[in-house]
Amino acid sequence: MEVTVTRTAHRIRNLTTAAATAAGLLLVATGCSSGDGGSGEAAGGVPVVKKGKLTTCTHLPYPPFQSEQNGKVVGFDVSLIDLVAKNLKIEQKILDTPFENFKTGAFLNSGECDLAAAGMTITDERKKNVDFSVPYFDATQALLATKKSGVTSLADLKAKGKKLGAQAETTGESYATGKGFNPVAFESSDAVLNGLRTGQVDAVVIDYPVVQGWLKDKANADQFALVENISTGEQYGFSVKKGNTKLLAALDKAITDAKADGTYKKIYEQWIGPLPKAQS
Repeated sequence: MEVTVTRTAHRIRNLTTAAATAAGLLLVATGCSSGDGGSGEAAGGVPVVKKGKLTTCTHLPYPPFQSEQNGKVVGFDVSLIDLVAKNLKIEQKILDTPFENFKTGAFLNSGECDLAAAGMTITDERKKNVDFSVPYFDATQALLATKKSGVTSLADLKAKGKKLGAQAETTGESYATGKGFNPVAFESSDAVLNGLRTGQVDAVVIDYPVVQGWLKDKANADQFALVENISTGEQYGFSVKKGNTKLLAALDKAITDAKADGTYKKIYEQWIGPLPKAQS
């Protein structure tokens, strides 16, 4: 199916939810344009904000979980939510939104999206505002440094007084702050990588699968080195508006079934790499 992309004003990290909504957001529609007239129900009586669509809030780009390729938004998260949409006999539509609003559930509460899927870690703080699906991904953080910095670990980075970066409003940023750093905050993963390339920072803390993806590019592998894996016990989940039990059940079923029938393994290997035995 064709994916249409409409670009709008550049997103600014500190926009309030209301301002971001008013300014307009990048919209990616999976499938043909809906032309629908409001909310509706999917198979099994699952309520949706747009008739015939499962509207997903995400934050682009964040490969390998979601990114735009040849006019389409694809990735690990996208493929898993497509399974949910298929079960509900509707199509997924993706709306790109500022990441800082995910932990508040703002776009879920306003009725703009049915769910959020953005490589988002399940935390007790976020659970206060949204309901999470069963975990669908075991995550770790990684420290990626420029080779010329000579950095070998977070402790070494601190000892040498080098600059650290992270994506704003993420658990990577929180982890760095908790370790006594004052990381430079970047709006997106692309901005994080650009910060490394341009020398704004000497190293970054970000999700390990993202670093894996970056280092597949020879130019990146020549400049940067993965110097430390950081196990934080994080797990990703998809989120819905609090009390949306029917959609939550549909998410949980799709994830559980995919893991049982081998579909999850196939999607994991397509977008990330070999599935660790602990997750199989």
